[in-house]
Amino acid sequence: MEDKKKKFYITTAIDYVNAKPHIGHALEKIQADVLARYRRLKGDEVWFLTGTDEHGAKIARAAAAQQMLGEPRPDIKSGREAPPEVIRAFVDENAEHFRALKQALNLSWDDFIRTSDEKRHWPGAQKLWLKLHEAGDLYKKKYRGLYCVGHEAFVTEKDLVDGKCRDHQKEPEVIEEENYFFRLSKYTKEIQARIKNKELRIIPETRQNEILSLLESGLEDVSFSRPRKDLSWGIPVPNDSEHTMYVWCDALTNYITAIGYGSDQSAFEKRWPTDVHVIGKDILRFHAAIWPGMLLSAGLPLPKSIFVHGFITVDGDKMSKTVGNVIDPIELVKKYGTDAVRYFLLREIPSGEDGDFSIQKFEERYNGDLANGIGNLVARVATLGEKISPISFDFGKDVDAEIKKESERAFKTYEANFEYIQLHNALGAVGELVSFSDKYINEKKPWSITDEKELRRVITNVSYCIGAIANLLEPFLPETARKIKEQISFEDSVVKIKKEGNLFPRLDL
Repeated sequence: MEDKKKKFYITTAIDYVNAKPHIGHALEKIQADVLARYRRLKGDEVWFLTGTDEHGAKIARAAAAQQMLGEPRPDIKSGREAPPEVIRAFVDENAEHFRALKQALNLSWDDFIRTSDEKRHWPGAQKLWLKLHEAGDLYKKKYRGLYCVGHEAFVTEKDLVDGKCRDHQKEPEVIEEENYFFRLSKYTKEIQARIKNKELRIIPETRQNEILSLLESGLEDVSFSRPRKDLSWGIPVPNDSEHTMYVWCDALTNYITAIGYGSDQSAFEKRWPTDVHVIGKDILRFHAAIWPGMLLSAGLPLPKSIFVHGFITVDGDKMSKTVGNVIDPIELVKKYGTDAVRYFLLREIPSGEDGDFSIQKFEERYNGDLANGIGNLVARVATLGEKISPISFDFGKDVDAEIKKESERAFKTYEANFEYIQLHNALGAVGELVSFSDKYINEKKPWSITDEKELRRVITNVSYCIGAIANLLEPFLPETARKIKEQISFEDSVVKIKKEGNLFPRLDL
């Protein structure tokens, strides 16, 4: 039979490798992972892409600052590019820190793209450049502007606060040079129309309104290259060796080069367009304005949706290496476990909004929701049920209507929240089913039931709830879901129960 699986292509932003990943990177990857796992459980043919952004002045200068080759290099000066071999060593090492997130956070990505990959990435990026050129949308002009190295972007005075970038708290550099420009202004109305008619869906709505407001005032053409004498670490502009591709046609094209654009057209056509781009709010304009403009110019379909998450503060303050409050997700995992970290970021941080991290909040969530909640529920039922396992049951007769109703209600709420990518609320629906199950046990008091038939009925009912909980948890906490199913499993019309170790040992605060 013809394979009728629905394709689902999901991407994260690719991360700068100028530093190790922090919990903001972890949040984005975990959110995308939940969506990917959810769609796989639905039976979709999922392709999940992530990767690293390895070109640009910020990378070149960071490599110079670290002097990766060990001995001091007289040719590496502050604020200047390092030699290619120094930068290559730098990006190779830091890219591995991002790859390490896969195992640490139990991520299920299918592919990892690096923009410094000359065989996989460069041909497609150069092909797209030529498409934009053929469309008449690239032109050269001399330009004098304010350049933020942190953003790898030219900014205007209105983007600054007290003369500094609001995100990086540094004054931009004044740069005067001749660059290629992309006629983004040409596509303002078309992008605006595609967003308004939901052909390009922006989630949450506040971010849609933000980009529509920007489009209302009209888009300006954007710089698309830098002189190679000033930025040699990057992809050469086709047919013009004096220029290096700027970030837009380099980094943004990863979403298409990784799936075959410029190398395998049939593979590309199978997966494109992307179903969801998962990005941070600071790069919304790039993905909801510049990227659609590039795709329209090249005659390619637009993404179906862009999900925009917020930032994470630490004890109310912005994460900063200077302040010393950057949280390493891998260190958190070592101390608390993978699923505990996944749970906190998915439940505590509202999807699409900013959130705050603190050790106190983390440990309170851990004890309240995981140790005293899911963990305690499973332990109670496993202890009571192991003594009478296996239990034969008839779904129609032995599972109470209120149990079925409450499980169905949790499922419907869960599904509705996935539709709008409200992952914290989807997890909240699971938590409500946990609370219901605890209440049911407390009311029925199975430890004091002497009638074996009634005891089996009560344990079957609460086991049914736990089975539903495990299924709903699977995209969020895959390892926890697996462990629950090992303790309480359903085979045909039999529930088997055996007590194993505690899922989440309580923390001593």
